[in-house]
Formats: sequence, C-alpha cells, structure tokens
Amino acid sequence: MATASGAKVDPDTLQVLRDVANRLRIHSIRATCASSSGHPTSCCSAAEIMAVLFFHTMRYKQTDPEHPDNDRFVLSKGHAAPILYAVWVEVGGLSESDLLNLRRIHCDLEGHPTPRLPFVDVATGSLGQGLGAACGMAYTSKYFDKASYRVFCLMGDGEASEGSVWEALAFASHYSLDNLVAIFDVNRLGQSGTAPLAHGTDIYEKRCQAFGWNTYVVDGHDVEALCQAFWKAAQVKNKPTALIAKTFKGRGIPNIEDEENWHGKPMPKDSADGIVKVIESQIQTNRNLTPKPPIEDSPQISITTIKMTSLPAYKLGDKVATREACGLALSKLGHTHKRVIVLDGDTKNSTFSEIFKKEHPERFIECFIAEQNMVSVALGCATRGRTIAFVSTFAAFLTRAFDQIRMGAISQTNINFIGSHCGVSIGEDGPSQMALEDLAMFRSIPTCTVFYPSDAVSTEHAVYLAANTKGMCFIRTSRPKTAVIYAAQETFGIGQAKVICHSADDKVTVIGAGITLHEALAAADKLSQEGIFIRVIDPFTIKPLDAATIICSAKATGGRIITVEDHYREGGLGEAVCAAVSREPGIVVHQLAVTEVPRSGKPSELLDMFGISARHIIAAVKDTLVK
Repeated sequence: MATASGAKVDPDTLQVLRDVANRLRIHSIRATCASSSGHPTSCCSAAEIMAVLFFHTMRYKQTDPEHPDNDRFVLSKGHAAPILYAVWVEVGGLSESDLLNLRRIHCDLEGHPTPRLPFVDVATGSLGQGLGAACGMAYTSKYFDKASYRVFCLMGDGEASEGSVWEALAFASHYSLDNLVAIFDVNRLGQSGTAPLAHGTDIYEKRCQAFGWNTYVVDGHDVEALCQAFWKAAQVKNKPTALIAKTFKGRGIPNIEDEENWHGKPMPKDSADGIVKVIESQIQTNRNLTPKPPIEDSPQISITTIKMTSLPAYKLGDKVATREACGLALSKLGHTHKRVIVLDGDTKNSTFSEIFKKEHPERFIECFIAEQNMVSVALGCATRGRTIAFVSTFAAFLTRAFDQIRMGAISQTNINFIGSHCGVSIGEDGPSQMALEDLAMFRSIPTCTVFYPSDAVSTEHAVYLAANTKGMCFIRTSRPKTAVIYAAQETFGIGQAKVICHSADDKVTVIGAGITLHEALAAADKLSQEGIFIRVIDPFTIKPLDAATIICSAKATGGRIITVEDHYREGGLGEAVCAAVSREPGIVVHQLAVTEVPRSGKPSELLDMFGISARHIIAAVKDTLVK
C-alpha cells in the first residue's frame, strides 16, 4: 500500500491491481457477449482506473454500499456500466451469473446504471451529467456533512464536448471542492469517430487548469501512476483534481484495441473465448484486495415527516405574489429542518429565494446562470437522503435542463423544483422570460407531482407537501401580487382540488390556476350580477389531478367545463382536464389558453390579448350556455 509519502506501492499490490483490471475486462467481455449488446471496448479502456479506485484508493464498506460514510463513485460514462458491475462481482456484491443476465428485462443490471442497484447513486448514460451530480455529493460532504468521504467521477473524453461538463468544472472550482476527483478517460474514440481532441491530453489539462483545477496527466493503464496520482490528489487543498488519463479503447483485445467502429459492439461469439484466453494469460495472481473502511464521521440525519410549525401568517385579502410566498415558506421550512437546502441560478432577488439565503446562508447554493448543472448538483445533494433540496429559478429557464430533470426521474430522486415567472402575466419582460411550456414538461415526468398554488396560503402548503413527497415535485409560481383567498386554517392535500364558489344554480364549471383562478373569480362575480352562476375550481395540483371533484362538478353543471390557463394549450391544465374526463359521456371541455407566441406588455393587457382574462371567461361561459 502507499507509504506515508505516497511515493511507493509494493510490487505485489501492483500486480494484483493489474490482474484485477484484466479480470474486469474479462467480465465485461463475457457479459456483453451474453447479452449480444453493450460497450466492452469502452469498459476495457477504464479497467485499470476502476481497479485502482475500488481496490486501492476508495474507502467504503463492501457489504453496505449505501453507507453514508462511503466514498462516492459516479460513472458518468454510463455506457461502460458492465465494468462497474464487474467491480461488484469482484467486491462480492454480485455473482458472475448475475453479470451474464446483463440487459435482460428481469435483471437490474441495465444497459446504463440506475439506482435499482444499491451501489449506484444516480442514473447516468445521457452524457455530460455525472460530474454535476458528483459536485453535489462533494458539496454536501464538505459543507453540510463536514465529513471525510470523497467523490470520484469517471468521465469519457467524448462527453467533454457537453457544455454541462464545463458548468460543473466551474462550479467545483468556485466552491473549492478539494474532495472531488474527476477522471477523464481519454481513449481517443467516440461513438462514430475520433473525439475532437483525440489523445491531446495536454489540451485537456490546460482547459481544466484554466477552470481552476489541480491536474495530473497519467498513463491510464499504469496502475502505479494511477495510485500515486490519486494519493497526491488527496493531499491537495482548496482545489478539485482532474486526472487526465491517456487510455486506449478496447485495451487488451487483439486487433480491436484503438480501432474505430467498435463502439457499442460486443465481441463476436466465435472469437470471444480466444480473446478471453489472451487476457487470462496475463493474469499472474488470483488474489483480491480488501477496500479500506470509511472514516465514520458524517452526522446521522432523518429527512422524514416534516411538519408546519405554525399556520401561514396571511389574512384574507392580503395581496402577495406566490413567488414571494414561496420564498417566505422556504425560509420558514429551513427553520423547521436543518437539512433543507435551496439552489438558485442567479435569480434569487426575483424568485425571493434570497429570503432563505438571508436566514440560512450556509444552506443556500448559488449556482449562477448554469441551470443544467444546478439540477445535477441538486441531484447529487439529494442522494442517500442527505438533504431536502429545492431548486429555484424562472420556470422558463428550467426547460433547458429537461434532460437533467428526466434523468432525475430515472435516478429516483426527491428534488423539488420551483419555477417562477410563469405565463404572459409576467408582463413587460416578454416571451423569452415567460414559462408557457413548463406544465407540459413536468407533467410528462412519471415521478413528478405538479403543484400550481393560487395564493400565499396554498403556496406555503405546497412547499411543505413537496418536502414530504417521494419523487420529484414542481411548484409553479406567478409574478403578480394576487389576493389571499384561503384562511390560514385551510388544509390542502395532493390531488385534492378546492371548489371556491358554488351554488345549486351553477351552469358551468370553470377551472383556473394561479393568475387565471383570480380571473375566473372576477368573472364569476360579474356573471352573478347578470344572474348567471358558475362553479369555480382551484385544482391545486395539476398532477395528480382531482378528477373526482371535477367530474362531480361537471355533472352538476350540465357537463360544461371551461379551463383557463396562463400556458400554451399543449400539455397544460386544459389537456389534463380533458384526459381526466375522457371516459365520461356528456362532458364537454372548452379550453382557454395562450395559443401563439406572446409579446411584451402590461400583465392585464396580455391576459386580455391572449384570451385568458375575465372578459374572455365571461364570453366563453355565455357562448357555452348558448350551444
């Protein structure tokens, strides 16, 4: 093992590490051959890196891969999953027979890693995202847990073309994540050809250094050089470390090593045994190394059953923007539980997350204008139940992170998203800032609960409910100040709508949310003066939708429903309602929504121009009654 100076590793250990690396190659070749699919050449370039990491450098409990004090590992180049599974065959967590079921429908060893497996924290495979998640884990270790566990992220050189990688590099440097090591597996070849920098390790090094990282260029197949580089990385303070490892794709496979057109192709079955024999001939020992145990110094925490400590402090009729109520609720929640954290993308003075920052500065993460990385960092922070993470920015800007969000669902994460400045009601800033697609986006995520609170009281409840809800949550908040319509004592539940006004004489059910609920209430007031009564529903959650309440109200109002939303027609509230009532005969839904790209203007002007103001609701009600 490494001496005090870190300069030497004994020859016997080095040989075992070389042999482990070759066994990992053999496992990867056999597994992909059995499944007739996979990426053995991508595995082979990383074999020595994986051997050194898991059997020399990392500290973890073999029998408890989810232990909070274990070092973390993220396989950002997720297509090399077989070599990660091979590691756990060697560690003892999987059997060789498990490995031969790779990619089969009833086997959890999927084509790319997912947290169905206890040794996988985050799903990877959509490239360029692993380092951001690793940043979140390292940030949590250094600033929240104040613990000794370290984080290692193995990346492919091809994914270094993704901008999100450089967002993560900037983040890690800015926050001095000296407990983070990124390994670039520079094997020269991408999926369809040569990676842009080929084997230009000096260029990778200069770029990482320019981002403020400590760097080492190593021969990625030299286990001694890898041992020393990882040891040196552990001594560096105030800087993350990047290992730029020059490797060869398909290393060890005759006639295939460093050759193009072998990405994602298993070895031909008639030559696989011969390839395995060639690699086996290089193995000199049958030993394994026992990983060092972790330093157990992270605090014990529980993030379950978070309760409101007091009722919302709002009075009926108060004018409060739901975005501000959300910031106040987050701050209040932060006093309730010390593991509540908030991440924002340089919008804190508009989203009101600055209220949380003022009250809990040590638990606020400024991610700057890098929304993709912000989502990945939150994903890392939320792993192993270490934090209750809220991601806050303009809802429109979350759309650029949709890939990270959908990967969060595959990662089984519990991140909570808050998207402010939704719809045309934001006013003069214009369409680039108006979220009009966000409901469609978050509704499409299978694990996501979608809240759309309409006043300050319901917003505060949405924040607390999200903190306690498994899976991802999205809370949609509005810019304009709107009246408080619920008493402080009102209770709320996921999938439970509120019937705001109703009578036995109601002729139409109108469903609005956020700003349009207030327009619907204004329309109801004016219509009542003409002797026309409508039922107004606040859905509170768009997903799950309270279909029972909606259907019951529709049947009581002659099967007539009008939905009105500050969102494009596609994928929003109206389509959710249509889906909910689709099997109910005699119910007709008329949708009011934004149907074209909007423009700048005053909020009231825009609501009217794009057909979702009280005036248009009144006209739609009258038109519905005529038909």
